[in-house]
Amino acid sequence: MANSPHSGSHTGFPVRSALRWLLSGLIGFLLLCGCHQQDAANDSAVPPHITSITALIWAPDWPEQMLQIAAEFSKLNPDVHVDVQFMIGNTVEENIKPRVAAGTLPDLVSVNPNAYSAGLADQGVLADVSQTTAWKTMLAPLKRDWTSRRGKGFGVSGGVATTMIYYNRDIFAKAGIEKPPANFDEFLRACAQLKRAGFTPIMLNGGFPNMLGNGPFASGFANDVVAHEPAWKSKMAEGTLDLDTPAVADIFAKIALLPERGYVQASYMTTGYDDGMRLFKDGKVAMAFQGSWAAGLLLHGNRFPVGVFIPPWNARGEPVVPVLGSETGFAVCETTNKAAAMRFLEFIAGKGFPILQRKRHNISPFQNNAGTAVSDPEIVDYTNAVSRYSMTASPYYSTLPSNTLESLHGLMQDVLLKKMTPSEAAKRLDESVKNDAKMHYK
Repeated sequence: MANSPHSGSHTGFPVRSALRWLLSGLIGFLLLCGCHQQDAANDSAVPPHITSITALIWAPDWPEQMLQIAAEFSKLNPDVHVDVQFMIGNTVEENIKPRVAAGTLPDLVSVNPNAYSAGLADQGVLADVSQTTAWKTMLAPLKRDWTSRRGKGFGVSGGVATTMIYYNRDIFAKAGIEKPPANFDEFLRACAQLKRAGFTPIMLNGGFPNMLGNGPFASGFANDVVAHEPAWKSKMAEGTLDLDTPAVADIFAKIALLPERGYVQASYMTTGYDDGMRLFKDGKVAMAFQGSWAAGLLLHGNRFPVGVFIPPWNARGEPVVPVLGSETGFAVCETTNKAAAMRFLEFIAGKGFPILQRKRHNISPFQNNAGTAVSDPEIVDYTNAVSRYSMTASPYYSTLPSNTLESLHGLMQDVLLKKMTPSEAAKRLDESVKNDAKMHYK
């Protein structure tokens, strides 16, 4: 039957139909596969979920660098967007406290290495960062500043902070001053010599009391309190440190003495942070009380050479006590975006840190940046010299309770405006510190 003439005559048409059907089906299948592949390609092109984190930063003289750090981080981490916001006012704490009260803290925030920040860590507001590379590579002496009572590492330092007096070497030479003063009496004589030669001796930031605190107050506290009371820190925390004393009144009296003798610029009570820097860079004042964080700006781009020396707030015959510690740093808050904020913290302390240093030239707080970060030899030498002193004091924002920081600013300004005597200011300071101890340490 297979060879019958009927079999040949009836199979031709069905075979061709079947081939056409198979061919069309194959084409359809291939087209369908192509569509699925295109869909898969489109799916792979969809960007990952983007986490948006907020960073609240204290950067009075480097906002552009912080924005650049955030942009560089997002380039390398396309799944994280950083919304940078900048703190305003005179202190880090006055920016943080309202947000703590309202429960609106950012994901990453600038903090100071003080009791207030440590308390936030122990309350569960700030995260423990002690497992990060940033913490592990931070210089060992600085870690003490950033460890809470319960042993939490609550932040990393933005730099090694030390305060100094920058001076215009040309002006000193023209006034006949051969070397920087070594005690307060010599300092006053140098100021008098500069004034007689027609120069304004020193710039005072009356309009930005943060620098009054970092400058003459911190050095005064170092030489009038720390030098004579080794247990000052524990006594302050317990509320047993007596600050209503002639020695503390002397801190405020020294601040008031400078304008009283005409040693500061005419507009000292309205001079802000940037204004004061410009006065020095323009050669309108011979000296500026500033920190190591300002080295990049104050040491470069001038028409004159600049030197630095330890603020000589010590009495004649007594060793000077310099100020040395941690600069304002960075902490991660306990938010739903903590993991992304930790990544950003690591970037700030790692690849982002040289971006800061290109402008600031401060001393790196991290071991792994020691050989690569930009620092000026003069500042490195100064910091190394200060670190060898048998006694140093902390920056004022690490020394005083946070509530006292805010009241101190008003006290210093009131003394400068002659609304309050130095003795009254010392009494108010003492009351503020002891009240804080009653609230937090009893």
